[in-house]
Amino acid sequence: MRINPAVAFTTILLALMVGAGVMSASWGYALGRKALMGVRQPDSRPASSAAANRSTAVGQGAILRDEQEIINTVQSRISGGVVPSDPQPTGN
Repeated sequence: MRINPAVAFTTILLALMVGAGVMSASWGYALGRKALMGVRQPDSRPASSAAANRSTAVGQGAILRDEQEIINTVQSRISGGVVPSDPQPTGN
């Protein structure tokens, strides 16, 4: 019985692609593991504690800031000027 060259070629290519996929996956896993070696999960969930620490009224909506005030603050930071620590928002 003779082996069809097209079937043999297809099988070899398929085996090489599976091997390359396994090698790529293991290399990516090793790189990711090495990159995250010093990173650890936080002790608590910051989203829930930040929401609990807010001192806003329940019915209060979003506070809109003046666009020109934001642009002036950014321009001041870019030029190296003094920026006010916490400008008062103008609520509408």
